[in-house]
Amino acid sequence: MTQPAAKNGLLKILGVGFGIAVTVGGTIGTGILRKPGPIAEQLGEPWLIMALWAAVSLYAFLGTLCTIELGTSVPKAGAWYVYAQRAFGNYAGFVVGINSWLGTCSALGFGVYTMSEYLALLIPELGGSEPYVAAVILLVLSGIHWIGLALASSFQNIMSVLKGIGLFVFVAVCYIYGDEVSAEQMQSTTSQILATGSWIAPVIFSLQAIFYTYDGWYTAAYFSEEDKDPSKNLPKSMIGGILLIIAIYLLCNMAILHILPMDELAQSKLAAADAIRLIFGEGSGKIVTLFLMISILGIVNAQLLFNPRVLYSMSRDGLFLPAGTNVNRGGTPAVAMLITSGVAILLILIGKEATEKLSDIATFFFVLGYTSGFASLLALRRKEPSLPRPWKVPLYPVLPIIMLICSLAFLVGAVIQDLGSSQYALLFLVISYPAYLLVRRANR
Repeated sequence: MTQPAAKNGLLKILGVGFGIAVTVGGTIGTGILRKPGPIAEQLGEPWLIMALWAAVSLYAFLGTLCTIELGTSVPKAGAWYVYAQRAFGNYAGFVVGINSWLGTCSALGFGVYTMSEYLALLIPELGGSEPYVAAVILLVLSGIHWIGLALASSFQNIMSVLKGIGLFVFVAVCYIYGDEVSAEQMQSTTSQILATGSWIAPVIFSLQAIFYTYDGWYTAAYFSEEDKDPSKNLPKSMIGGILLIIAIYLLCNMAILHILPMDELAQSKLAAADAIRLIFGEGSGKIVTLFLMISILGIVNAQLLFNPRVLYSMSRDGLFLPAGTNVNRGGTPAVAMLITSGVAILLILIGKEATEKLSDIATFFFVLGYTSGFASLLALRRKEPSLPRPWKVPLYPVLPIIMLICSLAFLVGAVIQDLGSSQYALLFLVISYPAYLLVRRANR
């Protein structure tokens, strides 16, 4: 029987199964179903498409190895925030924590809104009420999470299993029932590389899309404080989860390229659905829509699980509201969860356009989180050499240095190529220090 949480304490009830489920569920959303089309429009070459997916897959795997050291040596809720705060102090932790939390709030709002749009396709009477439907969905999920971690984690396990099985079935269907495209059909006549004669902008655009699709590979680290034995379970959870994600992503892209001509793929807004329609006809659209809803529900549930833990950890360190440390009997950071849900609902009601814009900005915030993690690993090795490290990253310090350089290069490229989105993230960094001083003064 689950024991009640100690006052302001989280429950240590999680294991490897949940770690894999929340990694898969917190990463695989609609990106793998929506992004192949825009990427094909930019690149137009199957080998280049697969090369970029493989490159980001390698980045996520190597990033996982680095994050395991951080998660097992500092097993606290909050992931990037915790590592930055310990390595570089309160201000750095505040910036990384708020960036992480706001980015996920926008992704949470956008995800639930998108789910309501798909629900309106199945139930046309809901058309025009999508913001309110999205708010209701998020409120229902918040009720499940309020009951406790045990129920929310079980729900996550079910959603992740259904999602993984569905995507493997999709790959099998494409290869068994689909007709392979010809060599001529694999060639693009309209890609941005052909149109502009330059590969730099199309490659950076595609990397942004793939990074967004992969975001979440670190999710299990948010729950290391609630793991029964993080030193043993976290490596299994994170490595098992990321290998499963890599397999699903690469196989899905190969299946889509196997069945859809390049020019048709380049025009597709939902490549997986178009592939299924090509095989089974228009009547298959509702099946794909239903799967999309399950996929979104899984990632939204994972985000609602891990994002409040950032506020909980910040509150515990005096960098957010003192009430944010409140944990109910079910092990849920209650106040932090309500604030997270409230902000996501506010973004939904403000309008889809605002939420979409924040989702674009979120990619910059996400990679900024990765960058802070790799920098924290290097700093903590120097600052706290005697810190117990049940897991040590291979090839130290070469691997984290390479990951840090790659992350910084991406951030610089994103600022140059997408200044419209990146300028908002940079503006936040400018105003973050006055906000930090205000929070510290309020907590005194």
